[in-house]
Amino acid sequence: MDSHGFVTLKDRSKDLIISGGSNIYPREVEEVLITHPAVREVSVIGRRDADWGEVVVAFVVLDPAAGGVGQDELDRHCLERIARFKRPKEYRFVDALPKNNYGKVLKTALRALLEGEPPG
Repeated sequence: MDSHGFVTLKDRSKDLIISGGSNIYPREVEEVLITHPAVREVSVIGRRDADWGEVVVAFVVLDPAAGGVGQDELDRHCLERIARFKRPKEYRFVDALPKNNYGKVLKTALRALLEGEPPG
């Protein structure tokens, strides 16, 4: 709780993304993206946004054999399978996702990568 009496949820309790008043579950977006043949791993989080509250950001590990897959192709893949407002507004292509000793993705580490960065 901060000095103004507001509670900020972090970690597992914060897995729900609220964008423009709509609830977006990261797992739903992850399950769509992982069906793309070029995607080896994916993790989805929300990034604060002045206009929307939060926007969806996908951290994607591509299969090296897949070739030049980019944001446009992943966007088309999402738009064929989920509502437009649920698709990621930003894709971050990474070599690996941060994980704990049990292999669980550390979304707190992904959020830390976004903190303090300008939107984009």
